[in-house]
Amino acid sequence: MKYFLLLLLPFMLSASLNFTSNHTKEIAILESFDIEASFLYDPIMNDMKNINMTLYKDKRFFQAMNDAYLFIPAIKSILAKHGIPAEFLFLAMAESHFSTKAYSVKKASGLWQFMPATGKIYGLKIDEYVDERRDLIKSTEAAAEHLSGLYKKFGKWYLAAIAYNCGGGRLSRAIEAAKSDELHILLDPKKMYIPRESRLYIRKIVALALMGNDEQFLLKSEYEHLLNRANAYSISTVRVPRGESLKRVSKLVGIPLSELQKLNRHLKYDFAPPYLGGYDIYIPYIKLSDFKQKYFEENIQNIYKVHVVKKGDTLFDIGKEYGVSHKMIVDFNNLKSNVLSLKQKLIVPIDNKANIEKINKKIYYLVKRGDTLESISQAYKISVRSIQLRNNIKGSLIREGERLKLHE
Repeated sequence: MKYFLLLLLPFMLSASLNFTSNHTKEIAILESFDIEASFLYDPIMNDMKNINMTLYKDKRFFQAMNDAYLFIPAIKSILAKHGIPAEFLFLAMAESHFSTKAYSVKKASGLWQFMPATGKIYGLKIDEYVDERRDLIKSTEAAAEHLSGLYKKFGKWYLAAIAYNCGGGRLSRAIEAAKSDELHILLDPKKMYIPRESRLYIRKIVALALMGNDEQFLLKSEYEHLLNRANAYSISTVRVPRGESLKRVSKLVGIPLSELQKLNRHLKYDFAPPYLGGYDIYIPYIKLSDFKQKYFEENIQNIYKVHVVKKGDTLFDIGKEYGVSHKMIVDFNNLKSNVLSLKQKLIVPIDNKANIEKINKKIYYLVKRGDTLESISQAYKISVRSIQLRNNIKGSLIREGERLKLHE
């Protein structure tokens, strides 16, 4: 027995050191959220953590970490720039499972699940070509700005996380009702100061952060490469001319098209929008040198417009409207026949600047002094309601110099 204990002692010491090291790291993670160490013993949070650690049979946690390896360093860098704890990376995981394609029934979208109105407040463009709520860099900048504002208002990071979920106004009312902003009081299931979803939300973020920083868990799960790989890769921003296709960039630079599309989910189509001055896209950092050496702009750069098929439209008429052959539209959209369906979206390549300006004038109207919705409606034979819906106008107020969309 004496010799057996001597042999066992190194293993017992190692286990003890690992436990102490991991416990210290767990407390540090809680401190990054401004949460007291006693929260480590919260039964609901521990159930979340333990169930996920033992029952992740589909390996969704690891798959999400694996899929996001290219842009995790960029997210961490943006959070650090704004003074936000790195653990808030797991707020994005809780929101979207690191999927830039994530879309909720409430119309929230992207890594950080912005609603359309909130996205626009933070400067995220949403139009017929792009949805920048899915832009992993711009949406993270917007989320960091939003979280920074919530932290300034409430003074604690766990409160900023809760407010991100239920809204600052809702949390303010909860704190007032509870006469406290302490986490254990706000989480009271009987008093229900904050919604049940928010009570689970903060626990989920903490549980994911503890899992994602648990070296023993990752090692035992044969995913130890995640510990280092997230620090080894990153992305670069490059500007391409308007209308540039991702397929062409993929071929020139030697990036799999699927990987390029994954980094640019904010593009609604596989080409850069036709904005003057071009548009930024993302490529893996390790391909930046190749891009600089191999990429070149074509002499005749096509611009793409999206046409929504209306009643009575034919390919010949659409081609005539945009100044291109109907065969080009057929080829570009891989159409099997000339039969079109109502509201079908067709991508139309245009290589004539005069045509583009002519089309823009048909689609948009620049408000002049004295204009009203009624006068524009009558002049362009379009209902006031249609103008309001296309331009998110709730009342009747329009301003001189404003650009109104009249047609799709």
